[in-house]
Amino acid sequence: MTDQTTNQTTNRTTSSLLYLNGVSVSFDGFKALNSLSFIVEPGELRAIIGPNGAGKTTMMDIITGKTRPDSGDVFFDGGKVDLTKRDEAEIAQLGIGRKFQKPTVFESHTVWDNLELALNRKRGVFATLFYTLTAADKARIEEILETVRLTGRRDDLAANLSHGQKQWLEIGMLLAQEPKLLLVDEPVAGMTDAETVETAILLKEIAKTRSVVVVEHDMGFIRDLGVKVTCLAEGSVLAEGSIDFVSSDQKVIENYLGR
Repeated sequence: MTDQTTNQTTNRTTSSLLYLNGVSVSFDGFKALNSLSFIVEPGELRAIIGPNGAGKTTMMDIITGKTRPDSGDVFFDGGKVDLTKRDEAEIAQLGIGRKFQKPTVFESHTVWDNLELALNRKRGVFATLFYTLTAADKARIEEILETVRLTGRRDDLAANLSHGQKQWLEIGMLLAQEPKLLLVDEPVAGMTDAETVETAILLKEIAKTRSVVVVEHDMGFIRDLGVKVTCLAEGSVLAEGSIDFVSSDQKVIENYLGR
């Protein structure tokens, strides 16, 4: 690598929040990621699309430390952290939150209690048991309730929320952990049309204070987000740009939209 190339790489690493370069990983001979390069800037909302098997989930597994790449670089927070050297718990504490497709909330607890538990998660078991919420903690929970549209449901059991509201609650639980980067997997699957529209607005609000990467199949929702779109196929980037640019790309039509 020349000095010029090294400098370009260093600049991109230090200015970006998340930096993947030449990341590959195989499972039983199947190449799930094939020299994937991908950059997310601080405060950026990015949408990821692509057919099943394109590598979207594997990419998130590598970012969160669930899977180790065979080769390539994965840096976080301006190049300060090599994520390939950290485990899942460390990566979560560094400020990367992940929301899976199926919401996992504590259904027998109230909405408020779910958020309070999420706030306290970094403390030990005994510290959590005997911890009293500070005024700042209460204010933060109130703020999150407003962000995720659940202020009016604060005292309701999570079990009684609609599917979409459970998705919002789980996003709120991640926000309680103050992540720098939020990875959100198919947030609007199973939502009503109204909830889908509201989720696009919600994620845009969240992205004002942190970076958000959204994996989704709903193209109407992606269009509502109005952000840069990355289309993956066969483990690498097929196209990148606005939704109009990506959806008119012949390779994207053949590999994904035409299916």
